Amino acid sequence: MSDANASPAYLRTEMLPSAAPPRRQEGLLGWLRENLFSGWLNSLLTVLSLVIIWSLIRHFWPWFAHSVWRANSLAECRQIITQTWGEGATGACFAVIRVRWHQYIFGFYPRAEYWRPILTLGLLFIALAPVLFSVNANIRRWVLAGGGLLCMVLLAVTASPDWTVVLVWALFAAALLLAEYAPMRLLMVTALYPVLAVWLLWGGSPWYPFMLLMGFAVGYGVSALVPRGVSALTGIAVTVLWWIFLAAPAASLATLILPLHLPVVQSSVFGGFLLSVVIGVSAIVLSLPLGILLALARQSNMFIIYSLAVVFIEFIRGVPLITLLFVALVLLKYFLPPQTHFDLILRVIIMVTLFAAAYMAEVIRGGLAALPKGQYEAADSLGLNYWQAQRLIILPQALKISIPGIVGTFIGVFKDTTLVGLINLYDPLKGISDVVRSEFTWKGIYWEPFIFTGAIFFVICFSMSRYSMYLERRLSREHR
Repeated sequence: MSDANASPAYLRTEMLPSAAPPRRQEGLLGWLRENLFSGWLNSLLTVLSLVIIWSLIRHFWPWFAHSVWRANSLAECRQIITQTWGEGATGACFAVIRVRWHQYIFGFYPRAEYWRPILTLGLLFIALAPVLFSVNANIRRWVLAGGGLLCMVLLAVTASPDWTVVLVWALFAAALLLAEYAPMRLLMVTALYPVLAVWLLWGGSPWYPFMLLMGFAVGYGVSALVPRGVSALTGIAVTVLWWIFLAAPAASLATLILPLHLPVVQSSVFGGFLLSVVIGVSAIVLSLPLGILLALARQSNMFIIYSLAVVFIEFIRGVPLITLLFVALVLLKYFLPPQTHFDLILRVIIMVTLFAAAYMAEVIRGGLAALPKGQYEAADSLGLNYWQAQRLIILPQALKISIPGIVGTFIGVFKDTTLVGLINLYDPLKGISDVVRSEFTWKGIYWEPFIFTGAIFFVICFSMSRYSMYLERRLSREHR
């Protein structure tokens, strides 16, 4: 009989030492084989792509290599290119960016007041840090440090007063300390930022916008004192009544006690990326909650609410944005009482917000539809009412699913701010470029402003895209 404990001849009885992976599967060669040359079709496409890239570089490289950064006119740029690289040579005249960059950033904002939009930008970094990076202290530090450095550089190149540099340095130093030891305290800056931004950019007294913001606090405080069944309606009613009857008198009283005032800047001088950021950030911040409400309304069982939401969403999505901008420019004032002054930028923000909210509603509705029915049944089994279920169970999951679509809508809204150039506002892409080209000094300049503007748009939109990817990774808990 054979030994039952004996191993078959084809089984190894000892462990072999670990061997190094084949050279063709590791390092640079392995990466190239896996990503670029994994098959005959991929190899062909890789070679074709390299040929196209080389052709583009070969065609455009001389134009960039011969670029001129120091000149006072387009004619001087061409003269320098001819003297340096010979007759018939071509090159970019980026001197127009060096000379007129401030208009592409600030429009026609008074030069002596450049510190105000720069400080507003710095406060935006401080306001967003505890909201967007609430759980990652390391990224929060880098965002605040980068925002402070950017503001310092802008203050230096715009020759702003020395005290503004000290103020920005103190603000970001305090923000970094709070972010390190009490990050939730920075939410106070987030809450006050709308008032501070309006006051810094447009000037005047800060007390009226502050009293408008106080209306939310008063409404919330009153709603907490009344029974739950009527708390929401009571809070809304108190807030509206505060805005109508008490905000202006309270602002006048506060002005008498503490008269704070900045020189008034008209909206007509806003332009460049200052205008795009003001419209884009406002529309992004306002369109998300409005889009959530529209998405919930479109899923409502109440016929009137459902019908109104469907009509609004389908109408807005069926009309080009430029049509709504013309409505903001021409028609909206006809629906207002006589002698009413309604700022054009505010009208544009309202229309862009409504446009973005309609698309946001459909994105979020897709996230709501993707949730299994069991999630709604689970909320019902826990005894939660409608708003508790939406806040605690449904919306967190739906918004996580909808993150790519939401950020994609944000990016589209920010890029669409360039359309305001068609309603006599100085957007950075067309409005400011037309102003620059209208002067004889730079008449004939074309590609250089578009490249500069496109590069800044790319940096901003790419940053939003990367944040979307970061947020998806942070919220991905399926395998934890």
